[in-house]
Amino acid sequence: MVDEATKYSEADLAEFKEIILSKIHKAQADLDLIKSAYMNDLNNGTDDTSPTFKAFEEGSETMSKEANSQLAIRQEKFIRDLKNALFRVENKTYGICKVTGKLIGKERLKIVPHATMSIEAKNLQR
Repeated sequence: MVDEATKYSEADLAEFKEIILSKIHKAQADLDLIKSAYMNDLNNGTDDTSPTFKAFEEGSETMSKEANSQLAIRQEKFIRDLKNALFRVENKTYGICKVTGKLIGKERLKIVPHATMSIEAKNLQR
């Protein structure tokens, strides 16, 4: 069991939960936008243009689809990490560094709410 001195208060956890939920909502909206752009890439309205331009456009479209796919994958991972953070809030283990066992700084968690390591632990990895 985690020592009481190494846990955030209920009020802090509630504040972090709101931050995380807000970030999940925004990240999901961004993911929907990325997926929408990916689906709309199927027809860029070049049906009646010259074959040379169309070939160039198709090459660009392929690159765009690959970029959108990578963005979508990253966004899905971000959402998954945020949901894991939400789980840690619920079981009251949120904000505890998985390496040092110490509390991760509030300012860091406000900026990177899915962080699982303190700055100290991150610096040890280098």
